[in-house]
Amino acid sequence: MKAINAVDNFKYRIIDNEIFEYDVINASATLLRADNTFGFSFIHYTENFEDFNTNFENEKHRISTSTELYPPVNGLDCIHCSALPWFSFTSQKEPFSGAKDSVPKFAYSKTYKDGERLLMNVGISANHTLIDGYHIGRFAEIFQENLNRP
Repeated sequence: MKAINAVDNFKYRIIDNEIFEYDVINASATLLRADNTFGFSFIHYTENFEDFNTNFENEKHRISTSTELYPPVNGLDCIHCSALPWFSFTSQKEPFSGAKDSVPKFAYSKTYKDGERLLMNVGISANHTLIDGYHIGRFAEIFQENLNRP
């Protein structure tokens, strides 16, 4: 989320045919329940890890104790993301709900070893009106920098 919030273009959304920029982008992750159903979360982002983790744990608890599909707070000021820890992939395509859908979608694969390196594939689907390869490249650089920190 730090890397996403560091690249301005990931904060852009199309609203009523106009480009709008949010100050902060939150996470809307798909969370799995014990019965293998899922719910969509809305995790408020903060740079403080302990606070962000508390927000995540609260959403995880809300989803695990309900059958609701959508969160009570839901907006365009987020990214949609899914973790797929069961397998690695070389490509993926997230569904979009229309030409004006401007919420970026991320999918994170199972991690795997390549020699001494730990790898994880990240699939990104974005509205090309707002996000280009340059912006995805910037995200990838910042994401990797954050992963490399102890």
